[in-house]
Amino acid sequence: MYTLVWLRVALGLLGAGDILGNGIYYHWLRDAYSGFTFRYFGFEWVHSLPEPWMGLFFVVGFLSGLAVAAGWRFGITAPLFALSFTYLFLLEKAHYLNHAYLFVWLAWLLVFTPAWREWSMDVRRDPTQWSPVAPRWSVYVFPLLMGLVYFFGGINKISYDWLIEALPLHLWLAARAEMPVLGPLFALKETAYVMAWGGMLLDLLAPFMLLHRRLRWVALGLLLLFHATNHLIFNIGIFPYLSLVLTSLFFAPDWPLQVVNRLARRFAMIGKWQRDWRARLTKPVSPDKLWHPRPAALILLVAVHVLLPLRNHLFGSDVDWTEEGHRYSWRMMLRTKQGSGFYRVVNGQGEVRNVFPSDSLDERQYNKLVTHPDMILQYAHHLRDMAAGPVKVYGEFKVRLNGRRRQAFIDPSVDLARIEWHWFATKPWVLPEVRE
Repeated sequence: MYTLVWLRVALGLLGAGDILGNGIYYHWLRDAYSGFTFRYFGFEWVHSLPEPWMGLFFVVGFLSGLAVAAGWRFGITAPLFALSFTYLFLLEKAHYLNHAYLFVWLAWLLVFTPAWREWSMDVRRDPTQWSPVAPRWSVYVFPLLMGLVYFFGGINKISYDWLIEALPLHLWLAARAEMPVLGPLFALKETAYVMAWGGMLLDLLAPFMLLHRRLRWVALGLLLLFHATNHLIFNIGIFPYLSLVLTSLFFAPDWPLQVVNRLARRFAMIGKWQRDWRARLTKPVSPDKLWHPRPAALILLVAVHVLLPLRNHLFGSDVDWTEEGHRYSWRMMLRTKQGSGFYRVVNGQGEVRNVFPSDSLDERQYNKLVTHPDMILQYAHHLRDMAAGPVKVYGEFKVRLNGRRRQAFIDPSVDLARIEWHWFATKPWVLPEVRE
């Protein structure tokens, strides 16, 4: 139970901070969600709210995260918190981040756990709801998900670019050669190779090392170094902190209580607070009254997280180039892509108008658009739907992958206005990368 309490507090605070950060971003760049936005397929109905409701949403989401951390009205605030984070995630596909997708799953799973039945304001208000134990599924499902993230992160690094060329790691490190102290080290190609191979091996082995009682401390030390380095070099938000929180769940389930007990022995105020808390508690809730999901639901959950990262093998294409099967697959920091381009819109009279999406999209949207075929197609459909009459829409885009030369990305002879998106169908209008 105590690791669930720790997870509840950590997720609540991290999520509240992330929502607050997005709220500040939204108000600094008011058009972040009010202009054209890229929708996830199947969730095109999700739209931003008009003011002042959008600003109020960020306030409610932030406060619900704090309430979850405190265990206050958990039955209401936890679903509200999960819904807020999910809504924010679905608002803009150009803002997709692996850790945001992971957080959506974690937030909803937390809703169904008894994480509020210990060390919470709800138990303080009603001690009859106290329970010092939790169902096994609720304790083990979270480290299981983190183990899959690590493992598939390692599997995805087994590629020619990552292991043989140390790309794109070498490009990113070389760009930081001016950093004090570590800069000259980052400039060396050997450093990129060490980090590439080390990162692959650590991701692959971390879940199994964390399951071993003696090796888990070694794994924790290596992962601390790994995430600290990532945080220093890359701007990846709350992911390092979230990963370490989930990694800590591989340790004994009562380790947070052991920490509190040690602090209680060292600090009189904490000891008094702990004794006062325990004095309020009555007979615990029977474990039989705690909610248990059907085994089929847990099997389905695991199957989804095992099969989704493997779906790119259904396509006969390079996932780093075509993006087919990239999202939801823990393909983290594996490629760098730059691109540029525009659309040719041809009306029924044969008149051609060039449309440059950089004129109407913000920088982040544009940078994602030019390197993601599904977003290129979505914006082409937007141009089609906004036209006064029937039009044809052609794409003129060029992309560079991992520092190689720019080359044509979309077949310029294909009318994108007529193309519909299919999840597992071949996309012949996406041209393959030609490596010399």
